[in-house]
Amino acid sequence: MMLLDETASGILPGNSGGREKPLSSYPLYIAGKDVEGDGWVYTVSARSLLEDVFTSVSLKRALEQDPDSDAAQHPYVVGRCAIASDAAIDLATEAAAAAAPGWAAVPLERRLRLGTLFREELLRRQDEFVDMLVSEAHPVKLARWELSCLLQVYSEESIDWYRQRMHTEFDHAGRRLIVRRQPDGVVAFNPPQNAPAPSAALAVLALMAGNAVIVRAPRSIALSTMWVLRDVVAPLLDEVGAPPGVLNAVCSNPKQTLDRWVRSPLVDDIFYIGGSQEGLRFQEQCVAHGKKPILELAGNDGIIIWEGADLTYAAEAIRESFYGSGQICMVPNYVLVHPSIADELIEEVKKQVATVRPGYPEDPEVLLSPVRRSEKFFGLLKQTLDLGAELVTGGRRTEVDGTPSETGVFLQPTVVRVNGLAGAREHDVVRHETFFPLLPIVVPEPAPNDQLLDSFIDFVNSNEYGLRNSLWAKSARVINAFVQRVTNGGLLKINDSHIGFLPYLPSHGGTGLTGGVYGEANYPMLKTSHIQGVSVARDVSPIEAVFGTFDA
Repeated sequence: MMLLDETASGILPGNSGGREKPLSSYPLYIAGKDVEGDGWVYTVSARSLLEDVFTSVSLKRALEQDPDSDAAQHPYVVGRCAIASDAAIDLATEAAAAAAPGWAAVPLERRLRLGTLFREELLRRQDEFVDMLVSEAHPVKLARWELSCLLQVYSEESIDWYRQRMHTEFDHAGRRLIVRRQPDGVVAFNPPQNAPAPSAALAVLALMAGNAVIVRAPRSIALSTMWVLRDVVAPLLDEVGAPPGVLNAVCSNPKQTLDRWVRSPLVDDIFYIGGSQEGLRFQEQCVAHGKKPILELAGNDGIIIWEGADLTYAAEAIRESFYGSGQICMVPNYVLVHPSIADELIEEVKKQVATVRPGYPEDPEVLLSPVRRSEKFFGLLKQTLDLGAELVTGGRRTEVDGTPSETGVFLQPTVVRVNGLAGAREHDVVRHETFFPLLPIVVPEPAPNDQLLDSFIDFVNSNEYGLRNSLWAKSARVINAFVQRVTNGGLLKINDSHIGFLPYLPSHGGTGLTGGVYGEANYPMLKTSHIQGVSVARDVSPIEAVFGTFDA
């Protein structure tokens, strides 16, 4: 294993082979140094998969067989990341453990400054951030939405809120009382493949809490993660005087890495983002090995539409279900609508859905992404139709220009109507997150409003998942009932975008199969720290403190 000089990250020297931009090249980043890996994985531009799929696939195969082949110079190849061995993963863990105590001792205000600097740097380099995500198949419009998440998470308002939760003091009976949160130590991050860079960027919150972190960049899509951590975050840590090893980034196999993290006595928390069943099994392993599992698993978000709601705005929020072809955990997954307005709402949704189209990711009007393994989509669609659902719109593959096709890599936005609330969860499209552009609209049988309201709230609260829920209503009584009685989920939005981000409120986290047994709204700065109480007394007699009289 070799350390490389400081010029090793960023741009690969040598012949560019006629490419428009130099090839981005990232070694491993361990203990403040660039470290040589065991070979490379390459990122091929998302556009290439739509423009010339044969060349794109051929390039990936050639580079998998020979990472140093001339194929790396093709303009479709946008970057490469070094692969970590077992030894490199362990070295990163050791570096984090060595750095953690020194960083935890740094005053909170200096650590909080990291969040402010990170936001400023994201704003300064927002075009680079968006370009990175676009190269990994994120439509440019959604890449900007992902950036908006980080800008709110690290906003001045949010950081001030974190400050209050991390350290509060009281003066009481001759004592200085402190309620504070202390860092857990070493936090390991496992971002998902569908949004690795924005998820990895949450590691900055764990750093602000005083932890040292290790981040695994997914092998299949590592470039944007390494860019965020190595090019954006690492220099900021130097600026605030963090010790080397506070941040470590490795590109590696998930099972290989997670197994080593679980077994390592040096790792305290593991931030896991993935599917529910795998995540819950992983939670058991963590607890058995004395780790804190922080889970971000599947969603199955609901939008509830009550009579009297603004149906145009409600349909706009429902339209968010199809952003990224539904391959985003926090988009709506089902709609529950008051039967008196169901037909009107469905017509409005059809109009809105017709504007969601496929295309190249750099097109600012495109919202659909290519979908792999679409056979499951058609299986889910068939099951719900066989159970009596009605196809409202969509249901076919489509080419990049929107032409229906049996071989297209996109799926049409698809809406089905499910009649009846009692048997709705017999439909897998209602019960579980599908991760496809497939949305059921559930229409209950007509009933008195009080009865419907109770059944709507019961339906939301009995969802096995619990990421986000939304309500569209004008009735203050209905709104208050939802606010007071909905206990499921990490976030409840009323008459608002389902996926929009706001300061103070959580961007992630939930209950049930979304967050595991410790599930709740996820503020990573709080999740990776623990509460501690402190009393600093002045001239207090211990005997008096224990046996003295109490004020009435």
